[in-house]
Amino acid sequence: MGLDIRTPLGVMFTILGLLLTGFGLLSDPAIYARSLGIHINLWWGLVLLVFGALMLGLGWRAGAHREPL
Repeated sequence: MGLDIRTPLGVMFTILGLLLTGFGLLSDPAIYARSLGIHINLWWGLVLLVFGALMLGLGWRAGAHREPL
């Protein structure tokens, strides 16, 4: 079996994290008035980005230690 589940999950979460972080940085600050001024899109985008990068790193590390057939 060649594909570790962490690699596609890492790609998916990294892309979603980049999109959400970008939206959080570029959106109008007035939409965060209901959430007490907390830029929730920015913070959750960063969380998803870190989680995605962690999954990618773990997947690549496991792939490097796998023995060839």
